[in-house]
Amino acid sequence: MNKLVKSIITIVACLAIVLLCSSIVVTQEDEYKFIRQFGKINRVIEEPGLSFKIPFLETTDSLPKKILHYDLASSDVITKDKKTMITDSYVLWQITDPLTFAKSLNSSVMNAENRIDAVVYNSIKTVIGTIEQNDVITSRDGELTDAIMISIGDSMDQYGLQILTVETKRLDLPSDNKTSVYERMISERDKIAATYIAEGNAEAQIIVNTTDKEISIMLAEANAQAEQIIAAGEAEYMQILSDAYSSEEKADFYSFVRSLDAAKLSFSGKDNTLILPADSPLTSIFLGE
Repeated sequence: MNKLVKSIITIVACLAIVLLCSSIVVTQEDEYKFIRQFGKINRVIEEPGLSFKIPFLETTDSLPKKILHYDLASSDVITKDKKTMITDSYVLWQITDPLTFAKSLNSSVMNAENRIDAVVYNSIKTVIGTIEQNDVITSRDGELTDAIMISIGDSMDQYGLQILTVETKRLDLPSDNKTSVYERMISERDKIAATYIAEGNAEAQIIVNTTDKEISIMLAEANAQAEQIIAAGEAEYMQILSDAYSSEEKADFYSFVRSLDAAKLSFSGKDNTLILPADSPLTSIFLGE
């Protein structure tokens, strides 16, 4: 009898443990938990931790709460000027409304990626179709991503998800026309460079001409000023001469000084003798005549 009671207690305890384990729901930080009854969603658990369900009657499944990555396949797009380009992009997205996501996409991440693929590709095609090839090549600093995100808008809200960003890994030309496009781009940039050089040379010539003109004016003014100084000096010299010969005494003194200077120059060497004729002006000065 005691053995039977113990067996019953053991069985009941095991059933209780099984029921307890079956009723506990563990929700991780990076997931949403659905509590379903006969396939229908009863509630959604969005916060991490422990919760409970009715054993055997309710079941659980989960969806990722973290940011997800989806890599689009490389595809051809046509630019505004009818040029073909190859785009290779990826998408970062996240489930924001798990209940809407489960109802609209049957709780399938693959279904969501298929919708994302179609919407993002159409947006990329639409945006690049409004831009010429040269502008597409140069718009890699976020402008293209911003335009694509604006094109997508809130179209994914109906699926309970949000596209966080669309990044372009590769935006290239088809291999068959890559060389010709590069050559055309180089030619266009050579023309731009030639224009800049011509404008620079013209500006430099203007500066040189202006500088030469200023130098010519400055030289002319300097020469005119020099002529004025020379003329003033000559006038002063003539005035000095005029003053020197203004009277007989001054004229005689001036002649005497000049005679002495002439005699001094004749004695510039050593052992020199000065011989003067009797009718020389110097003789008359030295003799006091």
